[in-house]
Amino acid sequence: MRNRLAMVAAVLAIGMSLTACTSSDSGTEQTPAPGGATLIIWADTKRADTLKPFAQQWAAKNGVKAEVVGIPQNQQQAFTTAAQAGQGPDVMVGAHDWIGNLVQNGLIDPIQLNPEQMAGYVDVARKAVTYKGQVYGVPYAVESLVLFRNTSLVPAAPKTFDELTAIGADLKAKGKVDEIVGYPVSQQDGQSGDTYHMYPLYTSAGGYLFGADGNGDPDPKDLGPGTPASVKAFQKISEFGEKGKGALKRSFTSDNTTAAFAGGKTAFLVAGPWRLADVRKSGIPYDISPMPGFAGAGAAQSFVGVQSFFVASKGKNKALAQEFVTNTLASAEVAKALFDAEPRTPALKSAIEAASAKDPDVAKFLAAAQNGVPLPAIPQMIAVWGPFNTLIHAVVKGEPVEPAVQAAGKAIAEQLKS
Repeated sequence: MRNRLAMVAAVLAIGMSLTACTSSDSGTEQTPAPGGATLIIWADTKRADTLKPFAQQWAAKNGVKAEVVGIPQNQQQAFTTAAQAGQGPDVMVGAHDWIGNLVQNGLIDPIQLNPEQMAGYVDVARKAVTYKGQVYGVPYAVESLVLFRNTSLVPAAPKTFDELTAIGADLKAKGKVDEIVGYPVSQQDGQSGDTYHMYPLYTSAGGYLFGADGNGDPDPKDLGPGTPASVKAFQKISEFGEKGKGALKRSFTSDNTTAAFAGGKTAFLVAGPWRLADVRKSGIPYDISPMPGFAGAGAAQSFVGVQSFFVASKGKNKALAQEFVTNTLASAEVAKALFDAEPRTPALKSAIEAASAKDPDVAKFLAAAQNGVPLPAIPQMIAVWGPFNTLIHAVVKGEPVEPAVQAAGKAIAEQLKS
């Protein structure tokens, strides 16, 4: 209880501090609205500055006040703790895969978007924010893994991961690169595998995490790890590991593979749009294509993340929050401003057109996302990460595949029962 209160106190202190900074930065103070209604919006610090002018304009038009608070880290935890204590915001900005946990805890309400508004979003974004048949978020950006390649070394995109590996191995044999491919296998600490990055190869080889229920949501009763399909998938992945072709290595993380690509030490990098700035800064000539799958196998499906706006069910101004989210934050103007601040592919079709005209890479990132699947938003996903990360390390190291897969499947199943 003491830790929980400490978290709430810390979150509120952050909010008060940032709100104070906002007032002094604007140079003006809004007059109190009748009844003292103040809409509180929480966002990460990158999004907060972009949203402030829209919130202030909306508030002035509606005769209320609005405060945008930047939460620097652990946004979901901060929101959950504060909301449960009755001190949370009215609107929260976050990732779609929070939805299952937030709904389970009664912390967000369905969003009241009409069919015409929903039709304005790309399919994968609509699917990501729909949970148990209801829409719980207004999507504004989509992101997934892609393949960056050095076009001075590899002019055309490889059609399969096998072809990619052969090209990389040939370049390495000729002394043109040090590594076959910059593929993050491990978390940043290097001590456990990286499920997020390995998922495209796992799906290409026929593996899956959860089946689908009647609503199309991931079904925890249909668990993929531990099945014959998952054994077969990891047997294929093992062929490219440390005792196989050597393309996948436990020493590879998101940071050092990006540095290797930027330094010309590998011709390929598997990463997301969050690495685009690093690639551009390096000066390496590059192109972007969807992540390729194995030869003779299925498509490689990357996880897709969808950044979204949520209405807090325990907020003090729920009607105002719905109005602000559906009529302001769902607009093309907000989508454009968020893209200009940080070039993540917009989820709104009309904003995609404008963004693509400004940056041709937008269409390439979108193509990759449309081939992917939304990161499971069900609360049970938390049972997958640890065992699956351990499994990845074991297989890439070269340990026997079937016992490792069975152990991971058993561990996940036991966590789901608890």
